[in-house]
Amino acid sequence: MAERLLRLADVAKPGRLRDPTRTVFAMCGIVGYAGPKSAVDLVVEGLRRLEYRGYDSAGVSVVADGELSVAKRAGKLVNLEKELAETPLPVSGLAIGHTRWATHGGPTDVNAHPHRSSNGRVAVVHNGIIENFAVLRAELAEAGITPVSATDTEIAAQLLGLEVAKGGDLTGALRTVCNRLEGAFTLVAVDCEQPDTVVAARRNSPLVVGLGDGENFLASDVAAFIGHTREAVELGQDQIVTITATTFEVETFTGEPATVRPYHVSWDLSAAEKGGFDWFMRKEIYEQPKAVADTLLGRQDESGALRLDELRIAPEELRAVDKIVVIACGTSFYAGMVAKYAIEHWTRVPCEVELASEFRYRDPIVGPTTLVVTISQSGETADTLMAIRHAREQKARVLAICNTNGSTIPRESDAVIYTHAGPEIGVASTKGFLTQLVACYLLALYLAQVRGTKFGDEIALLIEELEKIPAAIERQLADMDGVLQLASDFAESPSVLFLGRHVGYPVALEGALKLKELAYIHAEGFAAGELKHGPIALIEDQLPVFVVMPPPGRDLVHEKVISNIAEIRARGARTIVLAEEDDLDAVRHADVVIALPKVPTLLQPLVAIVPLQVFACELATRKGHDVDQPRNLAKSVTVE
Repeated sequence: MAERLLRLADVAKPGRLRDPTRTVFAMCGIVGYAGPKSAVDLVVEGLRRLEYRGYDSAGVSVVADGELSVAKRAGKLVNLEKELAETPLPVSGLAIGHTRWATHGGPTDVNAHPHRSSNGRVAVVHNGIIENFAVLRAELAEAGITPVSATDTEIAAQLLGLEVAKGGDLTGALRTVCNRLEGAFTLVAVDCEQPDTVVAARRNSPLVVGLGDGENFLASDVAAFIGHTREAVELGQDQIVTITATTFEVETFTGEPATVRPYHVSWDLSAAEKGGFDWFMRKEIYEQPKAVADTLLGRQDESGALRLDELRIAPEELRAVDKIVVIACGTSFYAGMVAKYAIEHWTRVPCEVELASEFRYRDPIVGPTTLVVTISQSGETADTLMAIRHAREQKARVLAICNTNGSTIPRESDAVIYTHAGPEIGVASTKGFLTQLVACYLLALYLAQVRGTKFGDEIALLIEELEKIPAAIERQLADMDGVLQLASDFAESPSVLFLGRHVGYPVALEGALKLKELAYIHAEGFAAGELKHGPIALIEDQLPVFVVMPPPGRDLVHEKVISNIAEIRARGARTIVLAEEDDLDAVRHADVVIALPKVPTLLQPLVAIVPLQVFACELATRKGHDVDQPRNLAKSVTVE
């Protein structure tokens, strides 16, 4: 591999948001390339692998023969590809590209990225929000520069053009500009007078370096370059990276050398391809047995004791914890609800579950004896990031559950449990949810181990039960014909309800969310015990109602849910009951039974959610919707 230039320091000095109460992340796709190959082809290929993040326009820029060339189009990537086929850009080994989710300015050709400076020297792509863009725009107007777009990004491009015109290099110019910007952003820039260099800056928005053989990449996600290299470098807060084909340098916004951490991506290109499935989501549903098994690997030491991936909390601190607060958003929030049942049952520590978007605004009571558990697949979720920063200000300890190695939330946490779901391209989370559940169970058992609320042999037995789950899911997935038929039967239903008790309640909520995300129909999840407190008014003839049945013998809850089913059927609704195999009561009272493998009650969500995922995917397919990219949604797009 070609020799590389890497500037390092003992201690990185990450900066802070100037206004931490107002942050916006729009998870656009960014790709940059420097090397000997056709840069346009590689950048467009990378953008295609980032389509799952959601976008409404796309564009690329190359540096060739001392000039900048740009092509960009509103709409899907195919529009840009058509433009490039009709009017090819010059051949070049240097390019940047972008898929945009509109914030400032609508999704038009003019507002699409990249944006050029008025002097024609630099082009910029951008992910995030520049909050003080109005002030900077007025400043540019006084200097006689009128932006052609409505975007905040062009303001950065114009400022950068002015800086490079003063005679400095692109890296120094970008550093100067970044120190004037407020908000959360990733900026990637090229200068036609530095035809071998791409420079990027990161503040609270994802950016990763891909290290190839005689070529280097920049991207917002390793999926963009995974077909070319699996060696990557994570960047910290307020850092700038400069790449050429054979070198990269990293420094802080103050110009000091910065510490970085190289890492190897454990999955390959095949994991990011559909592999013969019609949808990434369906492929990811069928990858769940492996994802769960991978998340369980390597969790015990030679003595059989549980261990976490990264732990910077002393055992005595964990023993002193008197309250646990789980914070998350969306699907991750439902995983947190399951975690509450497991944590309280196995550790006897009070546990609260909070929406990250609400957490710090209600003046939560947390302190040095509070453990805050944050669940985020991307590790960049703005609501969750701001919530954990607030918790840390109150001296609470923070443990992160995350699927993305090196992302911001794990780096700012005191401990980490990484899930090993691999890439999840479908916007609606499936294997991400199951692996989060597994991580929550592991955390609960680890706390029980440290605090002595479970004996070692008890924990070992529960780990054995967890290790049986991949095979149980495999058996389920082998017999989904009945679920597929249900999707066909109910394809025209305007509404579907979901009921559950105990850990079945979060499953009901997640099942309803999947249907809302994918099929765009009314779907609601309720606690079954609340049926007569209002939701029963929704029950009508032929309404599909999914019921997550607790295993027999779970106190009196099983019998109570049987009563709920009888009440629903008496009013003409169709009851589809997810029940443990051989549950004869469920067979007698349900219209349709979906058999679940026998597992311990607390672990039932790992098997109960699978048929609901398949149902939502199939029903959306039959309605003709784009399952992988549902309307109005994007992977990890969050406004805080």
